[in-house]
Amino acid sequence: MERRKVKILSTGKYLPKQRVTAKELGSRLGIPESWIEKKSGVMVRHFVEDETASYMGAIAAQNALELGGLCLGDIDCIIATSAVPEQGIPCTAALIQKQLGGGDSGIPAFDINSSCLSFIVGLDMASYLICANRYQRILLVASEIATNGLNWEDKESCTLFGDGAAAVIVTPTGLNENSHILTANMETYSKGAHLTECRGAGNKYHPQEYGENPQYFQFRMDGRAVYRLSAAVLPDFMQRLLKSCELHLTDIKMVIPHQASLMAMRLMSKQLHLPPEKVMVIAHNHGNTIAASVPMALHEAIVQGKISRGDRILLLGTSAGFSVGGIVLEY
Repeated sequence: MERRKVKILSTGKYLPKQRVTAKELGSRLGIPESWIEKKSGVMVRHFVEDETASYMGAIAAQNALELGGLCLGDIDCIIATSAVPEQGIPCTAALIQKQLGGGDSGIPAFDINSSCLSFIVGLDMASYLICANRYQRILLVASEIATNGLNWEDKESCTLFGDGAAAVIVTPTGLNENSHILTANMETYSKGAHLTECRGAGNKYHPQEYGENPQYFQFRMDGRAVYRLSAAVLPDFMQRLLKSCELHLTDIKMVIPHQASLMAMRLMSKQLHLPPEKVMVIAHNHGNTIAASVPMALHEAIVQGKISRGDRILLLGTSAGFSVGGIVLEY
């Protein structure tokens, strides 16, 4: 069994000031609240007003620092794990460091991006850096503004998303503590690479083309095709993941999935035979906050007392690419 002596010390979260109900969003889009409830199940989400991704990330990070009894000077690495960067360059982590008042700190800051799996991948990578004694206290931040890239004509996708940020501080496990990462895995099936995409903001298309072709920066997803691919890949992936740490799903206290949609989580639960009480769901009052959804749900599970120290939990998700990933840990 793979065991990494790494501990999630504390977590933090930030939701934008603008709270938007399904009724309010329905009025904007010209569709009934009942349609949104049936199709997405997201009854409340938050949209940014004047907040930036780095600002939200810094507030979530400060929250995690306070809960962990730390200050920025105690952190020796900042990793942004957002799917969508605040700008082309510099990296979002540098902008978060600046928002935290660390402009002269010298704390290394960089991004890890694997779309919706960015936090899970970032936590996996950070754990090895800690085990190698490269860093001792790593701040992971996922901050997402989905609303800027949504196609408001695509009612099924635009009613799913919300904005927000979450942060996690990772440290070595202390003496006489039972927190460990037991195993982790990620697999990519690029035959699904174009099922979920936003073609703009890279270097394939020049920004001057965007005005004439707004589809370049708009989010596009073939939801049915993504579900079919996920359904085909997930069961065997789960079997391999749990086998690597000699556990079964019955040994897991709580599954914390990417909050893609309520329907996706219901189908996942049915496919994996998970009872509702073992799945942490926040999509109904947060929406899909992209890479921030897993650390947000983790934060809520801790705050609501649904998991305690020593509990085995599973972080699980899929992302554009198409990738699937998970981490089994003892919280």
